[in-house]
Amino acid sequence: MSIQNWTAADMPDLTGKTVIVTGGNSGLGYNAVKAFAEKGARVILACRSISRGELAKKQIFDQHPKSNITVMELDLENLKSIHSFADTFKKTFAQLDILVNNAGIMMVPYGLTKDGFEKQMGTNHLGHFALTGLLLDLLKSTPHSRVVNVSSMAHKQGVMDYNNLLFDGGKDYSPIKAYGRSKLANLLFTYELQRFFEANKIDCMALAAHPGVSDTNLFDHAAPKWVMKTLRPLFMLMIQPAAMGALPELRAATDPKAKGGEYYGPDGKREMKGFPIIVQPNQSALDVESAQKLWEASEVLTSVKFA
Repeated sequence: MSIQNWTAADMPDLTGKTVIVTGGNSGLGYNAVKAFAEKGARVILACRSISRGELAKKQIFDQHPKSNITVMELDLENLKSIHSFADTFKKTFAQLDILVNNAGIMMVPYGLTKDGFEKQMGTNHLGHFALTGLLLDLLKSTPHSRVVNVSSMAHKQGVMDYNNLLFDGGKDYSPIKAYGRSKLANLLFTYELQRFFEANKIDCMALAAHPGVSDTNLFDHAAPKWVMKTLRPLFMLMIQPAAMGALPELRAATDPKAKGGEYYGPDGKREMKGFPIIVQPNQSALDVESAQKLWEASEVLTSVKFA
């Protein structure tokens, strides 16, 4: 990549483009929505709470009154909500240029989605897998479309276990183990999706990104609140603002020179913070057989099949 210290200012004009950002009301997603809107895109801010989404929209609109943002309800823990979102979107919009699968939860206690999936895998991977499959027709019919899956450095600690993919009944569950698995799943899905696009000659690219260590509300469950409050001054020296953390997904979504299957992250030490560049995943993320197993399991669990 030729541009060093890439920022949102390097994004091309997006007038006429339609973009979906999941989890667009806060953190990385909010900053991504803001950047897309500033560049002229029609942005769908997808989130669980319409009221929080509208508040985020107002905050962006106050700074950029010409922003074209539509708030739509999407609960990735609920397949019914995902189907409803996809149906409404397809009835309302005729194209989908960029799908940013950004929403996520991190290191929460064991729990189940409304469909009985372990929450982190259900939200971070299975929900986005279903959403992407349900929007596939529009992605296929929109020239040069892109899907960007947001992973994490935690994928390097992730281990796939297809005999107990969802930690059934809490067996062997730990918050960090489940989070790492879900983030590894994001990458396995990205690479298998890119192979799917290439095999079927679909004019769409699948890319991935990670934000390094960024200041978002994902850390709410990382440690007891008193610990986070005590250590916050030290913690702040190690992390970057959410606006910087959003840059890798923005570059993956818009850089004209980006290619399918690329993975973007910060250029700083241990990829913790910095400007977005192409980075390398853990070897486990490149396991084709594992990616195929995950794809097959995801189709069975969600009942969403990619045509």
